[in-house]
Amino acid sequence: MRNLKIQKWGNSLAVRIPASFARSVGFKEGQPVEISLETPGLKVSPVGERKLTLAQKLKLFDAELHGGEAMASRPVGSEIF
Repeated sequence: MRNLKIQKWGNSLAVRIPASFARSVGFKEGQPVEISLETPGLKVSPVGERKLTLAQKLKLFDAELHGGEAMASRPVGSEIF
């Protein structure tokens, strides 16, 4: 949690989202978001399907659902490096 300051931006008000927070929720510059009223406060959510990072995809991987496949720790077969 961080304390931020609401600032004037044209005829509107704005809060800057710290880069570390934006990265942790997957926000990118120019990305569409929706804002809704919550009690108390506001909720900002991405619009559309969220793109997962490689680390998030690997965390969701279940080897049992994919025939027990696993990444080899050393070359197997005739890979060329």
